[in-house]
Amino acid sequence: MTPRNSLPRLSASAALAALMFLTPACKDNKETAGGGSAAANKPAGAKIALLLPESKTSRYESHDRPHFERKVKELCPECQVIYSNADQDASKQQNQAEAALTNGAQVLVLDPVDAASASGIVARARQSKVLVISYDRLIAQADVDYYISFDNEQVGKLQGQALADKLKADGKADGTIVVINGSPTDSNAAMFKAGAHSVLDGSGAKIGAEYDTPDWSPDKAQQQMEQAITQLGKDKIAGVYAANDGTAGGAIAAMKAAGMTPLPPVTGQDAELAGIQRIVAGEQYMTVYKAIKAEAEAAAELAVTLARGGQPPAAKVNGKVNNGMKDVPAVLLTPVAVTKDNLKSTVMADGFWTAAQICEGSFKDACAQAQLQ
Repeated sequence: MTPRNSLPRLSASAALAALMFLTPACKDNKETAGGGSAAANKPAGAKIALLLPESKTSRYESHDRPHFERKVKELCPECQVIYSNADQDASKQQNQAEAALTNGAQVLVLDPVDAASASGIVARARQSKVLVISYDRLIAQADVDYYISFDNEQVGKLQGQALADKLKADGKADGTIVVINGSPTDSNAAMFKAGAHSVLDGSGAKIGAEYDTPDWSPDKAQQQMEQAITQLGKDKIAGVYAANDGTAGGAIAAMKAAGMTPLPPVTGQDAELAGIQRIVAGEQYMTVYKAIKAEAEAAAELAVTLARGGQPPAAKVNGKVNNGMKDVPAVLLTPVAVTKDNLKSTVMADGFWTAAQICEGSFKDACAQAQLQ
């Protein structure tokens, strides 16, 4: 069953502001943080493990990691971040978590490769009395302490609604679409899928082919799109639901190779630079922008508080999400649909990507036409 949020969402900025209270001062290890009573027993130089799932999606190395590490350093200079990336290998992540625990990590901030098997990591952390924050992806069937992410079903709804609206505007509301979902081992992918179907299934569009994409691999998404083109015919595809920018890139590569002109509208997610550039160039219709800086900083603040023995007041955590074992206290940020029309007021206004980054090389002319420079 797809987990559902039980409380209203906050905007990214509001959710981040709500967490500012979480961070205790690091200068005095006898202070009690956030109303907790155990801070005096915690060393000033706490160890926090950040365990990220993969690097094929560029956000993790270019945004999540640096924002998290910078915020921890800012809040607690003596704290040490133990960082690992599992490269989409659940066994490797298990070993990395074990190494972090052996190295004395007091909090695990874990973005799981496999939402189900990661429950074993949580159980092992519990044996060592180590707290676990489920970051971005929800760990299933596990005694997780907190969950920090976006409203992931809403992400799918934004994607599905954007595609349905575009098809209607193009006079193709009842057209045939291809659906390329995310990895079946990612709990978020199930929520994106559920959100998208909640819109698309009643939109009048016909789903001609649908796939789940192992490892979120752009190459596999390209192969899936090639199969769909062969099955349906390149002139019969009115739109493509792609769950993120990587799979969108794979689908677009397949359509360009097949000579599809003009390209049908394609959705995406993560506001990756390549995805934003495709939007500017007219190859991808939309993406979903998630304020990763706010997410990573919120996780860092919570991790520092917990590592110092503090406990955030429950009233400041704005949601709960059931992971099959418990209702996990959650901080849920709000995603935003981005098209060429609102690039300036979203990803560029936040400094997520600058005009110089977006408009380099072959994208200079397209940026000029879109008045981004």
